[in-house]
Amino acid sequence: MKGVVLAGGLGTRLSPLTGVTNKHLLPVYDKPMIYYPIETLVRAGIRDIMIVTGGNSAGDFLRLLGNGSEFGLKDLYYTYQRGEGGIAEALSLTEHFADGEKIVVVLGDNIIEDNMASFVQEFEKQKNGARIFLKEVTDPERFGVPEIKEGKVVGIEEKPKKPKSKYAVTGIYMYDESVFDIVKTLKPSRRGELEISDVNNRYIKEGTLEFDILKGFWTDAGTFESLFHAGQLVQAKKRN
Repeated sequence: MKGVVLAGGLGTRLSPLTGVTNKHLLPVYDKPMIYYPIETLVRAGIRDIMIVTGGNSAGDFLRLLGNGSEFGLKDLYYTYQRGEGGIAEALSLTEHFADGEKIVVVLGDNIIEDNMASFVQEFEKQKNGARIFLKEVTDPERFGVPEIKEGKVVGIEEKPKKPKSKYAVTGIYMYDESVFDIVKTLKPSRRGELEISDVNNRYIKEGTLEFDILKGFWTDAGTFESLFHAGQLVQAKKRN
């Protein structure tokens, strides 16, 4: 199975910090943000990893990460997203890299405590479809929110004003090879982007989406508040 880290976009919510660098190169406690999703994939046993980046600082990823040897990798692969077309559009750029294999996708600003190895093994056994990961949060309206009935996710709404559950869909996704065909059928949302929730809702419609609930801490780091909180979580874990 292959891994993808989506680290494009302009990071406007973290301006002016992102006026001089890509959001995913900002520090989270003692490491650049991009280190955390890469380490999540490596801990899960994934060794073929592609990073999707963008903006004016794309070359800085190569200078920082090189071939991935610091993570025990032989190679890292890179591709470039122009503008802000959305998570699903960024994912579409990795089709040639996936080459028909199942993939694990991690958003570049997601900080995850859980070891994903067991989840990867479960998905390898899953015949087809997708797998998403949920976490209970106090502000679900900031995220994609699942509606759960009888132990199944029956729908996902992006940034709802009235959330249908207390869970957020985290930025960790597992997909079979059909994800790229799904993305090709999507239309831009009101935000002008191809939404990953639309991808997940297609799998729901097909009856092939499974989910797990993360036990350890999880946060994104896309706002000043969550960036600060992510650093606190990492610091507390290191102290323990």
